[in-house]
Amino acid sequence: MRLIRQLSLYMALALGANAAIAGDFSAVEALRDGDMKKLVFHEEGKAVSTKAFDLADGAGTATLADYQGKYVLVNFWATWCPPCREEMPMLSALQEEFGGENFEVLTLATGRNNPAGIKKFFDEIGVTNLPRHQDPKGAVARDMVVLGLPITVILDPEGHEIARLRGEADWSSESARAVIGALVNGS
Repeated sequence: MRLIRQLSLYMALALGANAAIAGDFSAVEALRDGDMKKLVFHEEGKAVSTKAFDLADGAGTATLADYQGKYVLVNFWATWCPPCREEMPMLSALQEEFGGENFEVLTLATGRNNPAGIKKFFDEIGVTNLPRHQDPKGAVARDMVVLGLPITVILDPEGHEIARLRGEADWSSESARAVIGALVNGS
């Protein structure tokens, strides 16, 4: 019965009845189950950090504003964080399934994370489709009030934080995929 309800909500969103566009995420929230219950949608979008972070392999810097125009799942993590190691392949699978014009997973190693260590971390877990960007001094994380790791935030296409999940989650779950699918396909 729950699956039928989830599919009905998903279809309503996909057919243009996307309440999320208007800032009402109740239909998307209804898709949350299991770990996704920790994903808290805000009543209104919140401003995000304007501080720069380092792009992978010394390619320069960027800000979260550079990702406007699509939904962005920003994962704050660190190489020393065991739950981060568990989550990263699931986030990679989300990028594989939904990544494109309307969605992107942005991983941001926060604090002291050696670039070689980040590369080794990704190699060991077999992740090749996510960025190895860094927030070496934690400036972006501080601005975003990231207390503990991992923290995952979802940004809307206008660049506002619309949801946050503290701690680890099963991003490969049917619920996680339904939430991301509803956001991405409803926009």
